[in-house]
Amino acid sequence: MCKARRDAHASQPRPISSNKQTVHTPSSTSAGASPTIFFSVTNTSIAGDRRTNSSSSRSISSLASLRPSLSDTPTLYSNAEISAATINPVAKHISSSSYRCSLRGCDVFVYRRPFRGDPEALSIRLADVCKSNHRSLVRILGASVCADNIHLVYDFVPGASLSSCLRNPLNPTFTALSSWISRMQVAADLAQGLDYIHHHAGGGGFVHNRIKSSAVIVSESGFNAKICYFGAAFLAGDIKIKKMMRTDSRSVKIEGTRGYLAPEVIAGGSVTRKSDVFAFGVVLLELISGDEPVKYRLSAGKEKRYEWVSLIETAREVVGAAAWEEEGSPAMASVTAVVERLGRVRRWVDRRLKDSFPLEVAEKMMVVALRCVEGDAAKRPGMSWVQGKISQLFLESKAWSEKIRMPEEISSATFGPR
Repeated sequence: MCKARRDAHASQPRPISSNKQTVHTPSSTSAGASPTIFFSVTNTSIAGDRRTNSSSSRSISSLASLRPSLSDTPTLYSNAEISAATINPVAKHISSSSYRCSLRGCDVFVYRRPFRGDPEALSIRLADVCKSNHRSLVRILGASVCADNIHLVYDFVPGASLSSCLRNPLNPTFTALSSWISRMQVAADLAQGLDYIHHHAGGGGFVHNRIKSSAVIVSESGFNAKICYFGAAFLAGDIKIKKMMRTDSRSVKIEGTRGYLAPEVIAGGSVTRKSDVFAFGVVLLELISGDEPVKYRLSAGKEKRYEWVSLIETAREVVGAAAWEEEGSPAMASVTAVVERLGRVRRWVDRRLKDSFPLEVAEKMMVVALRCVEGDAAKRPGMSWVQGKISQLFLESKAWSEKIRMPEEISSATFGPR
C-alpha cells in the first residue's frame, strides 16, 4: 500500500469503551521478506460496541445529524468501528498514520490526519469527494471524526507503491518496472488521474496536494497506477471554512515533502493546481531515471562534504540550455548538438531498462517533465496539456514496442526481487 507521510502529532486510535469488543478475522497472508507489499482480501465482521462514554455519545449524535444530508455512497463510520478495526491484532500498521484493516466486511486502509475543519461542513465535503470516481484514483469510502483526528477510509488496492517499484531497498538492481512501456503506462494513468482531479472531481475540480511516488499504487497486473489520498487535505480541513467554495479550494496552505515542493510553496505561498503539476513533473523524472527527487552526493572539491543533489537540476543539465518550442519538442539545433544531447539522455535514463527504449520519446518525456517543474508557476502547463502529450507519447511508445516485437516476458515482471 502507499506509504503515508508520518505525522508526529497523531496518536494511535483507542477504543472508546471499556467493554471488550468482539472481533472475528481470519488470518491473512503477507509478502514475506519482499520490500513491497502484497495484499489478499479478507472478510472481517466487527461487532460495534453499543455502550459508549459521554464523548462518543456526542460524536454519534453529531454523526446522526450529518447522515441525512449524505448520499448513499459516502459512509460516516462511528468511532467504535474505527477503534475496533485499527486495534484489531490482524490490522497492520502501514505507517504511523495508516492502517490496513477490515470495515463492514470490506478490505480497506484507514488514513489518519489532524482534523482542522468544521464537523458541520464535513457532510458537504464528503459528498463532493465521494461522488468523484476515476480508475486512476483509489476510491474513498467514507470518514470518521474522532477527537482531534479524522480517519479517512479508502479501498485497499493490491499492489506496491511506485517508490518501492522504482527503488527496491533489498535489491537496488531490481525494478518491477523493467520495461519502458510499463513506465509509460504508469505515467499515462497518473496524468489522466490528476487531470480528472483538477478539472472534473466533485463537479468542478480539486487540488491533490500530496503528489509523490510514495502516494501512488501500482497494480500487480497490467502496471496500472492509482493516486492515493484523494480528498485527504480537503476533508481534513486544511482549506479554511471561508474557502469552502470549490473555486477557492484550489488554493490551500499545506506542508509537503522535500523534492516535490514548488518554489512558491517553499517561499511560503499556497498549494495550487500548478504546484500539483510541479510535483507531477518530479514523479515523471523519477519514472524516467529511477532516481530519488533529492539525494546526497560527495562534493568534488578539496573539502569533501556531502551536498544535496536535485533530480530536477541533473535533468536540466542533461537537456542543456537549448531553447524549446511551445509544444514541448526540441528546437532546431545542429546535428552535432542533437547527437550529444541524445547521448546525454541515453546515459541519464534508468540503466535497468538496458537501453531498450525509444530514445526520442524519452527525450520528449524529459521535456514535458521539465516544463512541469518550471520555477515560474505561470510558465507551467495545465494537466490537460500534460495528459494529452503523455497519451501521445504512450501511443508512440506502443508503436515502437510493436515494431521491435518485444517478447511478452520482457514487458512484464513480478514485484519480488530476483
